[in-house]
This record gives sequence, structure tokens and C-alpha cells, in this order.
Amino acid sequence: MTEEQIANNDSMYSADSIQVLEGLEAVRKRPAMYIGDTGVKGLHHLVYEVVDNSIDEALAGYCDHIEVTINEDNSITVQDNGRGIPVDFHEKEQKSALEVVMTVLHAGGKFDKGSYKVSGGLHGVGVSCVNALSTLLVAQVARDGELFQQEYSCGIPKEAVKVVGTTDKTGTYITFHPDGSIFTTTEYKYDILATRMRELAYLNAGLTISLTDRRVKNEAGEVKKETFHSEEGLKEFVRFVDSSREKLINDVIYINTEKQGTPVEVAIMYNTSYTENIHSYVNNINTIEGGTHLAGFRRALTRTLKKYAEDAKMLEKVKVEIAGDDFREGLTAVISIKVAEPQFEGQTKTKLGNNEVMGAVDQAVGEALTNYLEEHPKEAKMIVDKVVLAATARHAARKAREMVQRKSPMSGGGLPGKLADCSDKDPERCEIFLVEGDSAGGTAKQGRNRAFQAILPLRGKILNVEKAMRHKAYESEEIRNIYTALGVTIGTEDDSQEANIEKLRYKKIIIMTDADVDGAHIDTLIMTFFFRFMPQIIQNGYLYIANPPLYLCKKGKVEEYCWTEAQRQRFIETYGGGSENAIHTQRYKGLGEMNAQQLWDTTMDPENRTLRQVTIDNAAEVDYVFSMLMGEDVGPRREFIEENATYANIDA
Repeated sequence: MTEEQIANNDSMYSADSIQVLEGLEAVRKRPAMYIGDTGVKGLHHLVYEVVDNSIDEALAGYCDHIEVTINEDNSITVQDNGRGIPVDFHEKEQKSALEVVMTVLHAGGKFDKGSYKVSGGLHGVGVSCVNALSTLLVAQVARDGELFQQEYSCGIPKEAVKVVGTTDKTGTYITFHPDGSIFTTTEYKYDILATRMRELAYLNAGLTISLTDRRVKNEAGEVKKETFHSEEGLKEFVRFVDSSREKLINDVIYINTEKQGTPVEVAIMYNTSYTENIHSYVNNINTIEGGTHLAGFRRALTRTLKKYAEDAKMLEKVKVEIAGDDFREGLTAVISIKVAEPQFEGQTKTKLGNNEVMGAVDQAVGEALTNYLEEHPKEAKMIVDKVVLAATARHAARKAREMVQRKSPMSGGGLPGKLADCSDKDPERCEIFLVEGDSAGGTAKQGRNRAFQAILPLRGKILNVEKAMRHKAYESEEIRNIYTALGVTIGTEDDSQEANIEKLRYKKIIIMTDADVDGAHIDTLIMTFFFRFMPQIIQNGYLYIANPPLYLCKKGKVEEYCWTEAQRQRFIETYGGGSENAIHTQRYKGLGEMNAQQLWDTTMDPENRTLRQVTIDNAAEVDYVFSMLMGEDVGPRREFIEENATYANIDA
């Protein structure tokens, strides 16, 4: 955007740009409809909604710095150096434009094409939704040499917009206190916000985002603070995601262009692993279910690489047929596109449906990749050799996979012998526990409710799929048993490697391991398997981790299970007068140390248990963590474990 265009747009951005689509009444009644849920995810979504407004200013060319602060009382402050929300009089609503933006759902400049070409915000519910779900929100706007302010409570203005000072700056400053009567927790997690801010910095090259946590101070009394800034954007992003893998070629294949009116930015790397890792974004939204932009990318990659290899006569001696999947093995890519009116669909409304985008991405990737391959023949040969190796391995995997299919219940091959199935056959009501070892498996079989709970004992640690070729995974008995028990098939007639979960037999899959380091390792191995081989299970919300207690504390007739060291200390303070010797403590080193009734009461009974759902809120971060934890490089893994050693389990 030229300086003249920016100046013209700036003068046009006023109360008239603010369009109102609907009222706020329903937000407090049904908050989950607007922000996803009222737990940790929804709480952090409030921050993203406010930050999205500032990102929109950056996309339009008016803002290059955003500051996010977690205050001592768990309130949040977001400030930017954009133009500032208009404060002049809104004719239709008969009030200040600031009040309209802050109190009316779907009111904002992003609905006026003259103000913003594209904007983020998955649901577009905007800052008014945050306002409705906050006990107190203070909005300040630096604009036209003055500092304007308005305060709200639960979305209702406490006063009219007023001038509270003068300033030579521009921008918007929002401070909000989430409503504890709506959210199950109001405690912000620094790491969750840091992950998203880092991602936004990569997706918006040149933008600086700082995150400050005033709740945490070091010995010198300095608060915790990180600044995220990326000059190279997606190039740096794909290097970060791939940093734990061995590179096949050192180059990042980078594309930044506009096709058919759609800005397309892509960064590609190849590594020596056996998995495909593609992370796609639309207007900064992580489209974890993919969509038309991903389809366009895959189509272009397969077509272009195949044509190059055939023209260079590299496939003449290859005895196996090469399929689309082979071209993407060992590929890591980040795709970021901007769409004026995105249409989202799918289970979590994170799948792009705009048909016109497919052709735009296909054209952009095809042209750029053709140029790269012609200009880099050495790297091109390494990529094609990797593709041929993948095709050869896939043919070996097909034989191993057919062994899985033959044992599948849908093929009449029966269920695994170790599986204790439940009597109910409705997947919506059924759950399966993947349990470490025969001993704990036996206890779980005795303690379960046979009507809807199935038990599959696993022998020791399952194969680390991060470091194994696919056919090795299919040859593993424990992995075959998981596929067979779940009723999941792999691949179709077109030789795809994708899991088919249409006939999934359980809609709750619960990993139940010991509450120790070995248990945490097994949790991570199983989560890695699902993330790499059956991501749909996680995307649909079917994967959980059981949470067994660490201790049983007794004093006289008083008994209490404790899941954390802090809970045990509280019991000692309450019933032992602070003396550990006055309390009898049983430490559960493994599930097998509990009897069947104890295991049911604490870990399996739906009325009393605590399950932790495994989610993929940020696929790129999860990809990086799994490749780092389960890969070859020891250094980053040791550092991660030391930083997170206080957690009993590592949760995605």
C-alpha cells in the first residue's frame, strides 16, 4: 500500500466506516457460542480477539507495534500504535463510534471494505464480545491529539466517552477483567499467549509484539517479558518448526506473490523424516483442518515435481509407481493466504471452503517451484531421490498395512485378544482405555463399568513413530492392536496413508498410564502416534489422558486422594498440624498399586474422574514439540524437560 493510499484511507476511517450487524444480548447467556468454550481456551480467546483488532491495523499498514500485558490481578492490557478506534458521533446509532464498536456485536471497520481489505478473527465477534464477558473493561483511544476513555461493566457503558488528556501518539489501549462467574478459570497461562504471539509475529513480518507478565519477577525485581519480531516471516517460521529435524536441503523454498487477487505466501523445507507437516493459515487463523488452499498446494507440488522428474528422465529405472503422498514425505511447509471474505467449514470451523483459492495457490506454487527446481538441479535431484525412496517404502508399508486390515473387525478378522470390550456398541457412549502393562490392565478390567468401558493393555512403550518408517509402524503388534481395536482402517484404493475413522468404535479414547516419568513418556509416545497417524482423532476431540492420583493420605478415619504435591501439603497442614510424621501417606508409583475399587473411584468413574482432553490449538507448536521430544537431538529435549519438570505429564 502506498503512502498516498494510506493517507486517503486514514482520512476515510471514521464513524461512517463502522457498520452494525447485530446486538450483544446473547453473548452473556451463551458465551460458548461466541468464543468456543468458557474454560482455558475461551479465556485466552478473549486476548486473541483484542489482538486481532490491532493485527487488522497492521495488515492495513497503520500499526507496527503491539504490547500485551498480563497484569498482577490477571487482567489483560493490549495496546497498539495504530490509528485508534474512531470516537466521533455515529449517526445511525446516535452515540460515539467507540461505544458502538465496544458494545455492539459485529460492529467494526472490518465489515466496511473501504477500511480493511482483509481481517483476522475467526468468528469476527470482535472486542464487544470481550467487553460483554468482562466485569470491567477500560478503552482508551489516542487520536487527534487527545486521549479518550470509556469504561464498561459486563458490556454496559458506565459513562459517556470523555477526554482524559492530551497526547502526540495514536493507538488503542484496552484493559479488561474476565468475568469469574462465566469462566471456569480466570488465570492466564503465559506459555499459551506466548505461543500465539510468536506465531502472529512470524505470520506478519516486520510487526513487533511484546508479551509482559507482571505476575512474575526475577531476583532483580524485573517482570517477565518477551518480544517477538520476524523480519523474514514464514522463512523463519518454517525453520523454527523444522529446527529439530535433519535437513535434506538447506534451502527454504519461498513464495510471496498474489494470484487472482489472493495474496499467497508459502515457505517449504525438506528433511530426512518420514512425515508430512503442513501448517496452513488464512488471515492469521490456523486452519488445522486444511481446506481449498491446502488442496491447491498439494496439487501443485505433486504435478510440478512429477513433471520435473519425468522431463529429467529421473524415473525411468524406478520399478514402483509414485503417488501424491510420496512427494510430500519429509516435507515441512507453512502456507499463509489472505482472503477478503473467507468461508469456514468443518468440525471446528477451521477448514477453508473458498473454491477460488485453490486455483490461486496452485498457480503460485506451481510457477515458483518450477523456477526453483530448474535453477537448483542438485537440490532437485535430492528431493526426487527422497520421493523414490518414499514410494519404495510405501509399497513395503502396503503389505504391512494389509496385515492390519486383515485383522480389522470390519474384515471379519476379529478383535485383539487382549481387548476387554464393552457390551454397548454405540460409539457415542463407548470409551476405551489404553493402559500400560498387563498388571494395570487387569486391575482396570476388574474396576471398569463393562457396559461402556473397554480396556486395551499395551505391552511397555509403543514404537516411537517419529523416528520410524511407516511400514515399521504397521508391523508393530501394539500399533496394529490399537488400529484394530478402534475399528480404524488405513488408506484406500488410491494407496493413501490416511486413516479412515468413519467406523470408529469409541468416541472417547483415554490414555491411562502411571503418574511418573515413564508414564509421561508413554503418554507422549501414544500422543505422537495419534498426532502423526490419526490427527482426526485429536481434531474431533476424542483423545484424552486419565489423571490418576499421586497419593492417598490418611489421618485416623480421614482419607483423601491427592493429585499434586500441593494437595498433599494442604492435607498435612489441615490434619497433621504441619507434621508429615502425623500423616500416613501412600505413594502410588503405578496404577497396579491401586485395587480395582480405588482405580474406579479416582480415575475411571465419570462422576469423579478428571480427564484432560488432548487438543491441537496450535499445530505448528505441537509439531515442533513432538519432533523435538521424540527426535534424535538430545539438547533441546533436555532443556524442555528441565523447564517443564514440575508437570506430572506432558500434555499437547
